[in-house]
Amino acid sequence: MLRTNTTSLKWKRLLVPFMFVISSHILTPRLLAQKDVHAVLIAPSGRKAAPTFHLVSDKGKTVQISDFREHVVLLNFWATSCGGCILEIPSFIELQHSYQSGGFTAVGISTDIAYEGLKSADEAWRRVRPFMSSNGMNYPILMGNDAVVNAYGFKSYPATYLIDKSGRIAATYVGIVAKDDVEANVKKLLAER
Repeated sequence: MLRTNTTSLKWKRLLVPFMFVISSHILTPRLLAQKDVHAVLIAPSGRKAAPTFHLVSDKGKTVQISDFREHVVLLNFWATSCGGCILEIPSFIELQHSYQSGGFTAVGISTDIAYEGLKSADEAWRRVRPFMSSNGMNYPILMGNDAVVNAYGFKSYPATYLIDKSGRIAATYVGIVAKDDVEANVKKLLAER
């Protein structure tokens, strides 16, 4: 009987760390990410220019933030295996559909290279393009790099920035955005002159 208890204890000692690893990699992003994040718009006089970038789109074109002047931009940093990122993408698809003809665009910056520890943009695009297709993403996706992540300075995923028509950061969301809050802020920014 003592032998059975010893064997059982060994399994329990192995099982607990195993369950911790599994839960921290699979469940934690969905359960612990900040949800329904709200942001207050920064007053126009207090807004700073959005950091510049030159990134490649899924179509192979080099894109920079200044390409979107005169548009309100929702700039979202995400990764294909980031649970919180995946949860908020449908709301960005809806916003793009509703407001794209009124001077708004969502722009996704994939951070799959850094987030997944991938070796190249080609390797990342092999993950990102099928993800875009299967999720019906209707807005431009750019491949991010360490420089753009460092320039925007966020430490958690997902991270979303609302950029006004003059190219200045008007709001920052870190965590899963509250769609109604983002939409209200987009409407306010679209109404600005």
